[in-house]
Amino acid sequence: MSRQTPRAGVDYPGSYADLLSWFPDDAACLDYLDWLRWPDGFVCPHCGGTRAWRLADGRWSCGGCARRVSPTAGTIFHRSHLSLLTWFMAIYAVASHSNGISALQLQAQLGLGSYKTAWLMLQKLRRAMVDPDRSLLEDLVEVDESDIPYRTKSDPIAGGQGRSAVGKLHFIGAIELSPEGHPRRIRLAPLADFSAISIGAFVAGAVEAGATVLSDGFSAYKSLKGYNHLPKVVGKMAAHVVLPWIHRVFANFKRWALGTYHGVRATHLRRYLEEFVFRWNRRRHMKSSFDTLLGIAAGLPHAGYREFVDQAV
Repeated sequence: MSRQTPRAGVDYPGSYADLLSWFPDDAACLDYLDWLRWPDGFVCPHCGGTRAWRLADGRWSCGGCARRVSPTAGTIFHRSHLSLLTWFMAIYAVASHSNGISALQLQAQLGLGSYKTAWLMLQKLRRAMVDPDRSLLEDLVEVDESDIPYRTKSDPIAGGQGRSAVGKLHFIGAIELSPEGHPRRIRLAPLADFSAISIGAFVAGAVEAGATVLSDGFSAYKSLKGYNHLPKVVGKMAAHVVLPWIHRVFANFKRWALGTYHGVRATHLRRYLEEFVFRWNRRRHMKSSFDTLLGIAAGLPHAGYREFVDQAV
Protein backbone atom coordinates (compact mmCIF):
# COMPACT_ATOMS: atom_id res chain seq x y z
CA MET A 1 0.00 0.00 0.00
CA SER A 2 1.30 3.42 -0.95
CA ARG A 3 1.32 5.67 2.12
CA GLN A 4 2.63 8.72 0.27
CA THR A 5 0.25 8.98 -2.67
CA PRO A 6 -2.88 6.93 -1.83
CA ARG A 7 -5.23 6.21 -4.69
CA ALA A 8 -8.98 5.77 -4.30
CA GLY A 9 -10.07 2.20 -4.87
CA VAL A 10 -6.46 1.02 -4.86
CA ASP A 11 -4.97 2.03 -1.51
CA TYR A 12 -8.26 2.75 0.29
CA PRO A 13 -11.97 2.25 -0.52
CA GLY A 14 -13.15 5.00 -2.83
CA SER A 15 -16.86 4.37 -2.27
CA TYR A 16 -19.24 2.31 -0.16
CA ALA A 17 -19.31 -0.21 -2.99
CA ASP A 18 -15.51 -0.49 -2.72
CA LEU A 19 -15.78 -0.81 1.06
CA LEU A 20 -18.18 -3.73 0.89
CA SER A 21 -16.11 -5.30 -1.89
CA TRP A 22 -12.93 -5.08 0.18
CA PHE A 23 -14.64 -6.10 3.42
CA PRO A 24 -17.63 -8.37 2.74
CA ASP A 25 -17.54 -9.87 6.24
CA ASP A 26 -15.82 -9.76 9.61
CA ALA A 27 -13.17 -12.25 8.50
CA ALA A 28 -11.93 -9.85 5.81
CA CYS A 29 -11.92 -7.00 8.34
CA LEU A 30 -9.93 -9.16 10.76
CA ASP A 31 -7.34 -9.92 8.07
CA TYR A 32 -6.90 -6.21 7.38
CA LEU A 33 -6.63 -5.45 11.09
CA ASP A 34 -3.98 -8.17 11.32
CA TRP A 35 -1.93 -6.40 8.66
CA LEU A 36 -2.31 -3.00 10.35
CA ARG A 37 -1.14 -4.30 13.72
CA TRP A 38 1.61 -6.62 12.47
CA PRO A 39 2.62 -5.56 8.93
CA ASP A 40 5.77 -7.72 9.11
CA GLY A 41 4.06 -10.74 10.65
CA PHE A 42 2.52 -11.57 14.01
CA VAL A 43 4.38 -10.54 17.15
CA CYS A 44 3.02 -11.74 20.48
CA PRO A 45 2.30 -8.75 22.77
CA HIS A 46 3.02 -10.91 25.82
CA CYS A 47 6.33 -12.63 25.04
CA GLY A 48 7.45 -11.04 21.76
CA GLY A 49 7.40 -14.37 19.97
CA THR A 50 6.83 -14.53 16.22
CA ARG A 51 5.95 -18.23 15.87
CA ALA A 52 2.16 -18.61 15.90
CA TRP A 53 -0.78 -20.05 14.03
CA ARG A 54 -4.24 -18.75 13.25
CA LEU A 55 -7.22 -20.34 14.99
CA ALA A 56 -10.64 -20.88 13.50
CA ASP A 57 -12.12 -17.95 15.46
CA GLY A 58 -9.56 -15.51 14.00
CA ARG A 59 -7.28 -15.35 17.03
CA TRP A 60 -3.58 -16.23 17.06
CA SER A 61 -2.08 -18.95 19.24
CA CYS A 62 1.47 -18.04 20.23
CA GLY A 63 3.99 -20.85 19.91
CA GLY A 64 6.15 -19.27 22.61
CA CYS A 65 3.79 -18.64 25.54
CA ALA A 66 0.68 -20.44 24.27
CA ARG A 67 -1.40 -17.28 24.77
CA ARG A 68 -4.33 -16.70 22.45
CA VAL A 69 -4.28 -13.19 20.98
CA SER A 70 -7.06 -11.44 19.08
CA PRO A 71 -6.21 -8.69 16.58
CA THR A 72 -8.86 -6.57 18.32
CA ALA A 73 -7.23 -6.90 21.78
CA GLY A 74 -5.66 -3.65 22.92
CA THR A 75 -7.53 -1.60 20.30
CA ILE A 76 -10.67 0.55 20.40
CA PHE A 77 -12.55 -2.48 19.02
CA HIS A 78 -11.79 -4.52 22.14
CA ARG A 79 -14.91 -5.70 24.01
CA SER A 80 -17.20 -4.11 21.43
CA HIS A 81 -20.47 -5.93 20.84
CA LEU A 82 -20.58 -4.53 17.31
CA SER A 83 -19.16 -6.39 14.34
CA LEU A 84 -15.87 -5.26 12.82
CA LEU A 85 -17.70 -4.61 9.56
CA THR A 86 -19.98 -2.15 11.37
CA TRP A 87 -16.91 -0.41 12.78
CA PHE A 88 -15.26 -0.24 9.34
CA MET A 89 -18.45 1.23 7.88
CA ALA A 90 -18.54 3.83 10.67
CA ILE A 91 -14.90 4.76 10.05
CA TYR A 92 -15.58 5.17 6.35
CA ALA A 93 -18.65 7.32 7.07
CA VAL A 94 -16.64 9.58 9.39
CA ALA A 95 -13.73 9.83 6.95
CA SER A 96 -15.81 10.40 3.81
CA HIS A 97 -18.11 13.10 5.20
CA SER A 98 -16.01 16.23 4.84
CA ASN A 99 -18.21 18.19 7.28
CA GLY A 100 -18.50 15.39 9.82
CA ILE A 101 -21.45 13.26 10.81
CA SER A 102 -23.60 13.48 13.93
CA ALA A 103 -24.44 10.52 16.16
CA LEU A 104 -28.07 10.69 15.00
CA GLN A 105 -26.97 10.51 11.35
CA LEU A 106 -24.56 7.65 12.07
CA GLN A 107 -27.25 5.73 13.92
CA ALA A 108 -29.59 6.00 10.94
CA GLN A 109 -26.90 5.26 8.34
CA LEU A 110 -25.67 2.09 10.06
CA GLY A 111 -29.05 0.97 11.41
CA LEU A 112 -27.79 0.97 14.99
CA GLY A 113 -30.20 0.12 17.78
CA SER A 114 -29.52 3.13 19.96
CA TYR A 115 -28.25 6.70 19.87
CA LYS A 116 -25.91 5.90 22.78
CA THR A 117 -24.07 3.30 20.66
CA ALA A 118 -23.57 5.75 17.78
CA TRP A 119 -22.44 8.49 20.19
CA LEU A 120 -19.87 6.23 21.83
CA MET A 121 -18.51 5.10 18.45
CA LEU A 122 -18.00 8.71 17.42
CA GLN A 123 -16.30 9.58 20.69
CA LYS A 124 -13.89 6.66 20.26
CA LEU A 125 -13.15 7.67 16.67
CA ARG A 126 -12.56 11.31 17.67
CA ARG A 127 -10.03 10.00 20.18
CA ALA A 128 -8.34 8.21 17.27
CA MET A 129 -8.05 11.44 15.31
CA VAL A 130 -4.93 12.46 17.23
CA ASP A 131 -1.84 10.79 15.81
CA PRO A 132 0.49 10.11 18.78
CA ASP A 133 3.46 10.52 16.44
CA ARG A 134 2.46 13.81 14.86
CA SER A 135 5.18 16.44 14.65
CA LEU A 136 5.07 19.94 16.12
CA LEU A 137 4.30 23.03 14.03
CA GLU A 138 7.36 24.68 12.51
CA ASP A 139 8.61 27.76 10.64
CA LEU A 140 6.08 30.61 10.98
CA VAL A 141 3.15 30.07 13.39
CA GLU A 142 0.20 32.33 14.21
CA VAL A 143 -1.25 31.85 17.72
CA ASP A 144 -4.37 33.37 19.29
CA GLU A 145 -7.35 32.57 21.51
CA SER A 146 -11.06 32.53 20.78
CA ASP A 147 -14.36 31.30 22.23
CA ILE A 148 -17.62 29.65 21.25
CA PRO A 149 -21.01 29.74 23.05
CA TYR A 150 -21.46 26.52 24.97
CA ARG A 151 -24.50 24.33 24.50
CA THR A 152 -26.82 23.38 27.33
CA LYS A 153 -29.74 20.97 27.16
CA SER A 154 -31.83 23.86 25.86
CA ASP A 155 -30.29 26.56 23.69
CA PRO A 156 -26.75 27.92 23.38
CA ILE A 157 -26.11 30.64 25.96
CA ALA A 158 -25.25 34.12 24.83
CA GLY A 159 -21.64 34.86 25.67
CA GLY A 160 -20.19 37.67 27.73
CA GLN A 161 -17.91 40.38 26.46
CA GLY A 162 -14.16 40.15 25.80
CA ARG A 163 -12.36 37.44 27.78
CA SER A 164 -15.35 36.96 30.11
CA ALA A 165 -16.18 33.29 30.68
CA VAL A 166 -19.93 33.91 30.89
CA GLY A 167 -21.69 31.48 28.57
CA LYS A 168 -18.53 30.79 26.57
CA LEU A 169 -15.98 28.04 26.07
CA HIS A 170 -12.49 29.38 25.50
CA PHE A 171 -9.95 27.69 23.28
CA ILE A 172 -6.57 28.48 21.77
CA GLY A 173 -5.21 27.74 18.32
CA ALA A 174 -2.10 27.83 16.17
CA ILE A 175 -1.57 27.60 12.43
CA GLU A 176 1.68 26.77 10.67
CA LEU A 177 2.52 28.91 7.66
CA SER A 178 5.09 28.31 4.96
CA PRO A 179 7.88 30.89 4.50
CA GLU A 180 5.69 32.30 1.72
CA GLY A 181 2.75 32.69 4.12
CA HIS A 182 0.63 29.75 2.88
CA PRO A 183 -1.37 27.77 5.49
CA ARG A 184 -0.24 24.26 6.37
CA ARG A 185 -1.32 22.54 9.60
CA ILE A 186 -3.26 23.65 12.67
CA ARG A 187 -3.62 22.77 16.36
CA LEU A 188 -6.55 23.64 18.66
CA ALA A 189 -7.07 23.00 22.37
CA PRO A 190 -9.36 24.10 25.21
CA LEU A 191 -8.03 26.99 27.29
CA ALA A 192 -8.70 26.88 31.03
CA ASP A 193 -7.66 30.47 31.60
CA PHE A 194 -5.64 33.27 30.04
CA SER A 195 -2.59 32.92 32.25
CA ALA A 196 0.94 32.83 30.85
CA ILE A 197 1.22 29.26 32.20
CA SER A 198 -1.81 27.96 30.27
CA ILE A 199 -0.92 29.74 27.03
CA GLY A 200 2.75 28.81 27.34
CA ALA A 201 1.86 25.15 27.90
CA PHE A 202 -0.18 25.07 24.70
CA VAL A 203 2.56 26.71 22.64
CA ALA A 204 5.20 24.36 24.04
CA GLY A 205 3.04 21.33 23.18
CA ALA A 206 2.14 22.51 19.68
CA VAL A 207 5.06 24.52 18.31
CA GLU A 208 8.65 23.41 17.68
CA ALA A 209 11.28 25.33 19.66
CA GLY A 210 13.00 27.95 17.52
CA ALA A 211 9.94 28.64 15.37
CA THR A 212 8.70 32.18 14.77
CA VAL A 213 5.51 32.80 16.76
CA LEU A 214 3.14 35.60 15.72
CA SER A 215 0.66 36.72 18.38
CA ASP A 216 -1.26 39.80 19.43
CA GLY A 217 0.06 42.07 22.15
CA PHE A 218 -1.56 40.18 25.05
CA SER A 219 0.84 40.18 28.02
CA ALA A 220 0.61 36.40 28.59
CA TYR A 221 2.67 35.82 25.42
CA LYS A 222 5.61 37.83 26.75
CA SER A 223 6.82 34.89 28.82
CA LEU A 224 7.28 32.57 25.81
CA LYS A 225 10.81 31.14 25.84
CA GLY A 226 12.73 29.44 23.06
CA TYR A 227 10.81 31.08 20.22
CA ASN A 228 11.29 34.02 17.92
CA HIS A 229 8.26 35.87 19.27
CA LEU A 230 6.83 38.67 17.14
CA PRO A 231 3.90 40.32 18.97
CA LYS A 232 1.56 42.54 16.98
CA VAL A 233 -0.51 45.05 18.89
CA VAL A 234 -4.07 44.95 17.60
CA GLY A 235 -5.04 48.46 18.74
CA LYS A 236 -8.01 49.79 16.79
CA MET A 237 -7.61 47.19 14.05
CA ALA A 238 -9.72 44.04 13.93
CA ALA A 239 -7.82 40.99 15.20
CA HIS A 240 -8.36 39.13 11.92
CA VAL A 241 -6.39 41.85 10.12
CA VAL A 242 -3.34 41.30 12.32
CA LEU A 243 -3.59 37.49 12.47
CA PRO A 244 -5.67 36.57 9.41
CA TRP A 245 -5.06 32.83 9.10
CA ILE A 246 -5.76 31.71 12.66
CA HIS A 247 -8.93 33.79 12.70
CA ARG A 248 -10.03 32.13 9.47
CA VAL A 249 -9.55 28.79 11.24
CA PHE A 250 -11.58 30.02 14.24
CA ALA A 251 -14.41 31.18 11.98
CA ASN A 252 -14.47 27.85 10.15
CA PHE A 253 -14.48 25.87 13.41
CA LYS A 254 -17.39 27.85 14.86
CA ARG A 255 -19.42 27.55 11.67
CA TRP A 256 -18.68 23.80 11.54
CA ALA A 257 -19.46 23.14 15.23
CA LEU A 258 -22.66 25.15 15.24
CA GLY A 259 -23.78 23.85 11.85
CA THR A 260 -22.96 20.14 12.15
CA TYR A 261 -23.40 19.60 15.90
CA HIS A 262 -25.55 22.64 16.85
CA GLY A 263 -23.00 23.69 19.44
CA VAL A 264 -20.68 21.81 21.79
CA ARG A 265 -20.66 21.03 25.50
CA ALA A 266 -17.76 21.84 27.77
CA THR A 267 -17.09 18.19 28.67
CA HIS A 268 -16.33 17.23 25.08
CA LEU A 269 -14.88 20.45 23.69
CA ARG A 270 -11.41 18.89 23.32
CA ARG A 271 -12.76 16.05 21.17
CA TYR A 272 -14.60 18.40 18.82
CA LEU A 273 -11.50 20.57 18.49
CA GLU A 274 -9.41 17.49 17.70
CA GLU A 275 -11.91 16.32 15.09
CA PHE A 276 -11.82 19.71 13.39
CA VAL A 277 -8.00 19.69 13.40
CA PHE A 278 -8.02 16.21 11.82
CA ARG A 279 -10.44 17.32 9.11
CA TRP A 280 -8.79 20.68 8.41
CA ASN A 281 -5.31 19.20 8.12
CA ARG A 282 -6.65 16.62 5.66
CA ARG A 283 -9.14 18.88 3.91
CA ARG A 284 -7.72 18.18 0.45
CA HIS A 285 -7.72 14.39 0.79
CA MET A 286 -10.28 13.57 3.46
CA LYS A 287 -11.49 10.30 1.93
CA SER A 288 -8.02 8.77 2.13
CA SER A 289 -8.22 9.34 5.90
CA PHE A 290 -10.05 6.00 6.21
CA ASP A 291 -6.72 4.21 6.31
CA THR A 292 -5.18 6.81 8.65
CA LEU A 293 -8.08 6.73 11.09
CA LEU A 294 -8.27 2.95 11.10
CA GLY A 295 -4.51 2.70 11.62
CA ILE A 296 -4.55 4.99 14.67
CA ALA A 297 -7.67 3.28 16.07
CA ALA A 298 -5.91 -0.08 15.87
CA GLY A 299 -3.14 1.22 18.12
CA LEU A 300 -5.28 2.79 20.87
CA PRO A 301 -6.26 0.93 24.04
CA HIS A 302 -9.86 0.23 24.94
CA ALA A 303 -11.91 2.94 26.68
CA GLY A 304 -15.46 2.40 27.93
CA TYR A 305 -18.56 4.58 27.96
CA ARG A 306 -18.12 5.75 31.56
CA GLU A 307 -14.62 7.00 30.83
CA PHE A 308 -15.88 9.26 28.04
CA VAL A 309 -18.80 10.55 30.09
CA ASP A 310 -16.85 11.19 33.29
CA GLN A 311 -13.41 12.16 32.04
CA ALA A 312 -13.78 13.04 28.32
CA VAL A 313 -10.67 10.89 27.59
